[in-house]
Amino acid sequence: MKITQVTDAVWMLNFGVGQAYAIRLPEGFALVDAGWAGHERRILDALAGLGAGPRDLRDIVITHCHKDHYGSAAALAAATGARVLAGAADAPVIDGSAPLPEPKLADWEVPLYEAHSPQVPPAPPVRVDRELTDGDTLDWGEQARVIHVPGHTYGSIALHLPASGVLFTGDTIANVQYLMPGVFNVEPERMAAAFRTQAALDVETACFGHGDPITSGAGAALRAAADRLP
Repeated sequence: MKITQVTDAVWMLNFGVGQAYAIRLPEGFALVDAGWAGHERRILDALAGLGAGPRDLRDIVITHCHKDHYGSAAALAAATGARVLAGAADAPVIDGSAPLPEPKLADWEVPLYEAHSPQVPPAPPVRVDRELTDGDTLDWGEQARVIHVPGHTYGSIALHLPASGVLFTGDTIANVQYLMPGVFNVEPERMAAAFRTQAALDVETACFGHGDPITSGAGAALRAAADRLP
């Protein structure tokens, strides 16, 4: 696993395929997404390298209900006592009480999806301690604001930290060769709106579910990309 410092308080944990983010809080750490099932030991080791013991992990925020983003959440919650938070519309998938909705794939996405999806191991269900809705806030020393950005999944959320200018997009935006809406979406028609909602924010740093973060001038880059969307 590659660990990259993004800001003074944010680190990207890259697993080769997929990634999560560790955020230093005034007391402890939060995690945005949890990687594939089986990544919990690597995540705990990464936190230890940042000076954090298991009980220092306070929150695990899941941006959406895909198994490559919450696969290790159950094991991490059990090992640390951290609470699990997710968008209200995705919580039933994450806790195992509802099936994962199938994406509406464009023709060009079908071979990518068929190649990628079988590689990801099943994600054990995990209890969602707090269901998040648009406008909710988390007290992480500075305020973290929840933005409901449906399209990739019904309950996809982004997290915006206005004071530090950091945005976590989940898979609603990807930075793979260029900035683009995410793929494998349940509501493809809503993805441009999700992108533009986030591009309108005051953002210096953007952290994506796939692709390298933008550490400077992210808002301008997002707005330029949004202007190119159909």
